[in-house]
Amino acid sequence: MENTDFTLISEKISQPLRIMITTHSNPDGDAIGSSLALAAYLKKKNHSVKVMVPDPYPDFLAWMDGHEEILIFSEKEGECKLAIDQAEMIIAADYNNLGRLNAAGELVRQSKAIKVLIDHHLNPSDEFDYQISISKISSTSEIIYNFIEKMGDLHLLDKGIAECIYAGIITDTGSLSYACNYIKTYLIMADLFRLGIDGEHLHRLIYDTYSESRLRLLGYSISDQLVVLQEYHTAFITLSKEDLARFNHQIGDTEGVVNYGLSIKGINLAALFMERDGIVKVSFRSKGSFAVNTLAAEYFNGGGHRNAAGANCKTTLEETVSKFRKILPLYQTMLKSVY
Repeated sequence: MENTDFTLISEKISQPLRIMITTHSNPDGDAIGSSLALAAYLKKKNHSVKVMVPDPYPDFLAWMDGHEEILIFSEKEGECKLAIDQAEMIIAADYNNLGRLNAAGELVRQSKAIKVLIDHHLNPSDEFDYQISISKISSTSEIIYNFIEKMGDLHLLDKGIAECIYAGIITDTGSLSYACNYIKTYLIMADLFRLGIDGEHLHRLIYDTYSESRLRLLGYSISDQLVVLQEYHTAFITLSKEDLARFNHQIGDTEGVVNYGLSIKGINLAALFMERDGIVKVSFRSKGSFAVNTLAAEYFNGGGHRNAAGANCKTTLEETVSKFRKILPLYQTMLKSVY
């Protein structure tokens, strides 16, 4: 079900407000890109805007206009609490329930501010007063473009906003390799280039800034930790906290690692199990019709999109991987022919 309260939200922002834009923990390119693009646009509409994330974001995203003003809750809790308390509107960008804000979630939930959801994930919660929730769209950044268009404000787009939207679309579609069979995605991309963005340069900023330790962690993940189960058309990688420490793991260093398993011929399901901060972070990817968001929700209390989902598990790394192995026979037939 899609919710498109464009008109109602337009009415609410017709006068200047104190607005806080929030996004999910472990923020990725779409989270940061959509939040900063929306913030820059709303500032042009004379709103007072702050962007808050629960925890730090990867260094390879620290080039977008406005990134230096982002409030990180885990580092500036007092300042973030004050901003939440003062906000007249709080926008949730690129997540579908307030639990994704970790410790900040309850503070936002208790706030008397108008709560607005702008997102593309399935099953949005009912915690929001207004929603723009469109799951068929590739990224929240693309929805932000649509939002600005619906407001009749495409003339307010500039190169900086365009770069943020581009980063969100590119990172959430694997450089247009999945979740982008939607004609308007490409029309939007063309408009972003019309605004003067340099796609080659932005690609280098996002993908060609690996540290040596990150590259070595990737090599180790594939050469030593990759398990291929051809009978189940499945591949997975496990990384323990000791593995991460050995390679001086930094936020964002495992971004995209799960996709390497899916690149193997005949593999239709890939997973990454990573032990960090007292939990096991699980990432799932799939091809075709196999819905990893259903698998994640049913067995790991997670969720996401059909071909990209995840979960946080409180069981040990060994227990989590063992559970995953045990459920694979249930999906053997489905994984054999996913299209």
